[in-house]
Amino acid sequence: MGSHPSCHTEPMPHGPQDEAALVAEAIGGSELAFRTLVERYQRPVFSLVLRMVRDRGIAEDVTQEVFVKAWLALARYDPRRRFASWLFKIASNAAIDQLRRKKLPTTPIETSDPDQSSILDRIEDERSESPDTLVKRRELSSALEAAVAALRPEYRLVVLLRFREELPYRDIAEATGMPLGTVKTNLRRARREIEERLRKDGVV
Repeated sequence: MGSHPSCHTEPMPHGPQDEAALVAEAIGGSELAFRTLVERYQRPVFSLVLRMVRDRGIAEDVTQEVFVKAWLALARYDPRRRFASWLFKIASNAAIDQLRRKKLPTTPIETSDPDQSSILDRIEDERSESPDTLVKRRELSSALEAAVAALRPEYRLVVLLRFREELPYRDIAEATGMPLGTVKTNLRRARREIEERLRKDGVV
């Protein structure tokens, strides 16, 4: 990751590494420990960024930027926080900054009746009950991806962190800097917009 004060690359033992120990070694200047963390989180960070910016080349650049920023900010990392939440916060900010710079369009969708049952839940049930209907599942998956892509960035972000990365609400709040209540509100509104989009497209 380039030069860094007191960097050293002492050998690390093979086998599963405790994340807290890896983070502590990285904070101490171990590039090897940080590279291990990069290998562990590169795929989920890239996946999150790609689904935010919708461009593979831009996502690759932003992902690299995320890890450079993380490396440079390690001295300010609070070990009491989950490393994943801290890293996703950097990734979230970088992706949203990219969207704002490029002014990439999003399409807000009218919300549906909040008392209606969740189409997302019904899709999940249908997929689990009918594993042999591959074409149907692909259609649903494609439509869902398009619906998520149409969300405004702050809605898209909480959906991806919740359902793609499976973060709990409090970790999403920490990763995005949003109050917990705002996370829940944005997620609820996002689900409604997704459901309305799927109904409009005749998918469900």
